Amino acid sequence: MSEHAETLSAQDVREAWPLLSVADRVEALHLLPRHVAEDLLLELPSREQAALVLTIPAEERRSWMRLLPPDDAADLIQAAPPDKREMLLSLLDDPTQKGVRGLLAYQEDEAGGLMDPRFARLRPEMTAEEAIAYLRAQPRSAFATLYYAYVLDKEQRLLGVVSFRELIAAPKEARVSDTMERNVVTVTEDMGQEKVSQLFSRSGLLAIPVVDAEKRVKGIVTIDDIVQVVNEVATEDIQKIGGSEALGEPYLNIAFGRMLKKRAGWLSALFLGEMLTATAMGFFEKEIDRAVVLALFVPLIISSGGNSGSQATSLVIRAMALGELRLRDWFRVIRRELASGAALGSILGTIGFLRIEIWQHAFHTYGEHHVLVALTVFASLIGVVTFGTLAGSLLPFVLRRLGFDPASASAPFVATLVDVTGLIIYFTTASAILRGTLL
Repeated sequence: MSEHAETLSAQDVREAWPLLSVADRVEALHLLPRHVAEDLLLELPSREQAALVLTIPAEERRSWMRLLPPDDAADLIQAAPPDKREMLLSLLDDPTQKGVRGLLAYQEDEAGGLMDPRFARLRPEMTAEEAIAYLRAQPRSAFATLYYAYVLDKEQRLLGVVSFRELIAAPKEARVSDTMERNVVTVTEDMGQEKVSQLFSRSGLLAIPVVDAEKRVKGIVTIDDIVQVVNEVATEDIQKIGGSEALGEPYLNIAFGRMLKKRAGWLSALFLGEMLTATAMGFFEKEIDRAVVLALFVPLIISSGGNSGSQATSLVIRAMALGELRLRDWFRVIRRELASGAALGSILGTIGFLRIEIWQHAFHTYGEHHVLVALTVFASLIGVVTFGTLAGSLLPFVLRRLGFDPASASAPFVATLVDVTGLIIYFTTASAILRGTLL
């Protein structure tokens, strides 16, 4: 890599980054101009930042650590091995170290763990001219964002908020207290990150102050922090819905053994569940022997139920994540999905009925009782798809009520559940419709 140092660009490094070892990444940072390397470091996830800083020569670590704002430094330290955290903390200057220690006292997924203690503060008795002069005198690094200034009393309690645009547009002699907005959207220190992200979505704000029980401002959460959180949460949910544990780190970085462990547990549980399908097939062995034609439609029936269940559970989990659904909405969802399941089952059942009749007239595949077979498939699809949508939509509510992550109601789990019940519905329906003919 060193022989191409003079032509290496940040874009080259970004493209090659996933393929580089940690040592190669450190070398790449050294080959880039310092300001470019700093920008690249600030863009990285906390886990990768921690790995880089711990690999960088000890005499250089201090300068790299001090690039990070307090909230990012706290994230990096939390991502580092426990035995390295105090060493990394000691690299920070005293004020930043104090702020980072305060942030580390909060859970990572709480507003307190996301917040940045650097924000613009004003006193209500200041004039607009004094406020602008005061803010201009502060170093840029003193603020996480320059969109809003928060008006505090002597006890640091929140009185209001004023945007810089309003401050600049106000008459010079106007008081901050006359310019500020008193109805301020706030979050508490212990509010979960998902609720914080929903509040950002509803309010359209770029930053929200974090307050304690006495309304004292502890810091602010910015939209940049929430974008990263939403990305991480969405990644975890997608991995869980896919039928595995959340990896917790990039796919190419996770150790092979750890990835197997996270995937094998769920896969084994699903495999054991699918064994019940074989048990159900064995229970209806006599019916299959008498009417072999029924076996032809088993994959069609159970896959339709599994697909409808997976579809329903994905929609409900996403609606829960966005705050569109709460536990008390379960009955409304059940009513909606009952109607949807019956309608969707009727559509698929009609397609199945027509397919059997067309094939019968073209190839004489299904024998003299083809109409009864087609009716069996039609009725079974209505029952199986309706059950699948109900199971898929209800399971996230059950898991949420029990205190589990609704995303754990993975599509494969729902599909496995519906496979077994689908066979029971199918063969029970066949026994009722085909009794006295094929059965």
